[in-house]
Amino acid sequence: MESGVKGKSEITFQIIACIVLGIVSLAAIIPFILLIVSSFTDEQSLLRDGYSLFTKDWSLDAYTYLFKANISQIARSYGITLIVTLFGTLVNLFLTVLTGYVLFRKDYAHRKGMTFYVFFTMLFNGGLVPSYIMWTQVFHMKNSFLALLLPSLLMSGFMVMLVKSNLQTTIHPALLEAAKIDGAGEWTIFFKVVVPLSTPIMATVGLMAALGYWNDWTNGLYYISDAKLFSIQQLLNNILTNAKALQSMGSAAVVTQALPSTSIRMAIAVIGIIPILCLYPFFQRYFVKGISMGGVKE
Repeated sequence: MESGVKGKSEITFQIIACIVLGIVSLAAIIPFILLIVSSFTDEQSLLRDGYSLFTKDWSLDAYTYLFKANISQIARSYGITLIVTLFGTLVNLFLTVLTGYVLFRKDYAHRKGMTFYVFFTMLFNGGLVPSYIMWTQVFHMKNSFLALLLPSLLMSGFMVMLVKSNLQTTIHPALLEAAKIDGAGEWTIFFKVVVPLSTPIMATVGLMAALGYWNDWTNGLYYISDAKLFSIQQLLNNILTNAKALQSMGSAAVVTQALPSTSIRMAIAVIGIIPILCLYPFFQRYFVKGISMGGVKE
């Protein structure tokens, strides 16, 4: 009798959980569908009827405006963003996992001091103006490729602490001692023992770093004025700004009468998110596993 009641309660819980998760999933999916549909909707229909999941007035005007006069710039900016994302993610991943591994080692003499230093960077920073002066006047990174790589994105204190916590739950110190007894050096232990056992957290850190680099436009806004170095996000932001400027001219120019300014905003968001959206399913299982394991203390 007791097992029957327990079975019913479990079924009830699963039904409620599925309903709640379904609602949450719809709350995340519906805005994205609305975004895509709106980007393919005629401008006048958007102004007249507002945003809708179902539209009868399909139009490619927004994408035509974006690609007709900016196709070469968009292609170049995509290439720059791709290079920055790949290289930045690899360097970020290497530094983050290596630092987290050092803080995980209890035999490291300065472990507590370094842990406090990393944690301190999570809470405090010098601010925008001192950072801008440092990167532009001390390191001279204005209008350089490194300006898209280093400021604010190269390594995160939160990610380091996440890796450290994950290693504490997945790697026993005895395993490292056994590797030392077998004659393995520090780099051999790191690459042959630590890295293979850290695949979930590395995928998590890598994905979040890649998202940060791909979606970043602030570094370009602060440090890049050369159009040849514009990232895709900065270029799309400039296109949107120019479209708003043309729209504000009103009847001063004939072109503004047909300018799809509302649908352009949606199309810009779609162009920026599609590549990452295509890659995310391949990393999802590692992402969930890495977050869950990294959040468990020993």
